[in-house]
Amino acid sequence: MKRSSTLFLRVAVIFIGIPVLALCLFLLPQIANEANEAAQRGSDVAYVVYGILMVMYVSAVPFYFALYQSFNLLSYIDKNLAFSVLSVRALKKIKNCALIISGLYLAALPMVFVLAQVDDAPGLALIGMVMIFAPLVIAVFAAVLQRLLQEAIEIKSENDLIV
Repeated sequence: MKRSSTLFLRVAVIFIGIPVLALCLFLLPQIANEANEAAQRGSDVAYVVYGILMVMYVSAVPFYFALYQSFNLLSYIDKNLAFSVLSVRALKKIKNCALIISGLYLAALPMVFVLAQVDDAPGLALIGMVMIFAPLVIAVFAAVLQRLLQEAIEIKSENDLIV
């Protein structure tokens, strides 16, 4: 594969990571400050917001680990190691990270429902469900790629033994 296509994918991975970093550094602390002010006024909803914010911060760790594994996978492709056990491991780690993120947001979904009822915003519950299913789709896609790659490696090793 040409190096320019993997370079484009590396830039795309960076541009995927930048908004999440900006969210964690700028928007989430602002929301936490507003929740803190609401807690000082005696609002019980602030603690629900704290829980959701905690899940969002914790989910950033597996997100960035999956991005790192994506970089590793692209470097394996550049080194002509696309059909190797290293690539299978990287895909497995990406799949596990996506499952962890989906599980975290699944655990936070009851808090999102409480917040949606208090704010009378049914769309918020839909956004909460999207945050569960988007990483789940990535996990399934990575699992399919992992399985296909594993089978291709097995076929390649069988062919190497035949010749």
